[in-house]
Amino acid sequence: MKSKNKGQALLHTPEGVRDIYGAELSRRKTVTDGIREKMHLYGYKDIRTPSFEYFDVFSNEIGTTPSRELYKFFDKEGNTLALRPDFTPSAARCAAKYYMDESEPIRFCYEGSTFVNTSNLQGKLKEQEQMGVELIGDGSARADAETIALLAKSLLGAGLSEFQISVGNADYFRGICDAAGIDKDTEGALREQISGKNFFAAEKLLTDADVSLEDRNRLLSVTDFIGSGEALDDAEKKADNERSIEALKRLREVYGFLADYGVDRYVSFDLSMLSKYNYYTGIIFRGFTYGVGEVIASGGRYDTLLSHFGKNSPAVGFMIPIDTLMEALRQQNIVVKTPEEPEKIYYNDANYGSQLKKAEDLRRQGRAAELIPDSLISAKEGGRV
Repeated sequence: MKSKNKGQALLHTPEGVRDIYGAELSRRKTVTDGIREKMHLYGYKDIRTPSFEYFDVFSNEIGTTPSRELYKFFDKEGNTLALRPDFTPSAARCAAKYYMDESEPIRFCYEGSTFVNTSNLQGKLKEQEQMGVELIGDGSARADAETIALLAKSLLGAGLSEFQISVGNADYFRGICDAAGIDKDTEGALREQISGKNFFAAEKLLTDADVSLEDRNRLLSVTDFIGSGEALDDAEKKADNERSIEALKRLREVYGFLADYGVDRYVSFDLSMLSKYNYYTGIIFRGFTYGVGEVIASGGRYDTLLSHFGKNSPAVGFMIPIDTLMEALRQQNIVVKTPEEPEKIYYNDANYGSQLKKAEDLRRQGRAAELIPDSLISAKEGGRV
């Protein structure tokens, strides 16, 4: 009995991971193949980085996932390693290693698993499949627009028609913090509260930091701005520092290029948009749709990240969490076309040769065929008619 219970326990996966198989996996492959095709059409080339890296690649200094949420372990030499929590630092390391002297922009696209040791109480998967792109070496507004446009076209190609990409600029918030004389630690804590929509905690933090009422109101007012491209003009009139003004000009410029791509209808602006990833330096964006409570995409500009690996180069990119995207498609009853089921061809000792020929003829035509012994069907179902 004890051995039987142990065997049953081994059938289950650990908390936060799951098996994907059958029709679900087939639908997922259809969606990811379609997204990858879009990425290739824009000139992005596939890259595969290791599932684990040296811990320092994802350190707090670089500004990625908090250390407490990393899966950390040691190799035989005593080095601290970590399973990748996101792809961007790995792609940045790779670009610095293999493309140090490259002058033209580098376009990477990737697909694979990421690992974040979240609390079981959050109900989130600890292993998530992600797809994304990184455009390295182009610091222009046109590069920002290309990335957001490719994201929109990827979501459309996946089957979504109702979604919104909210765009902000990290420099807008930082400009206000600089003008108010807020130190980096307070800014980081404030960013965490505002990004978590915890406005009362943000107000208390500013009060405790003895920030003036005027600056306090200006910082908290960023949470009120969600609008179209035209609304950026009003925000610029109210901005009181050069960094924030330049951030708003950049957003307007990007919006113009998105109109050229024909995807501006999917874009709105949110000046309160911030990220837990500290490496974002400018344009930042997230994708939303109905039916799921999580974002279906996120990304932004990270112009200083590569310098940690010895390459001074601007960069921008996005990531799509495939599990969330597939759930959105399911919730919206969007049918994902999948390959036809293999034709089942049954055989016995007497007709094996002719049935094998039939199967091979189908395969030469590009159609799937599955050879099944009659005896197995008979044993299970009492014979075939």
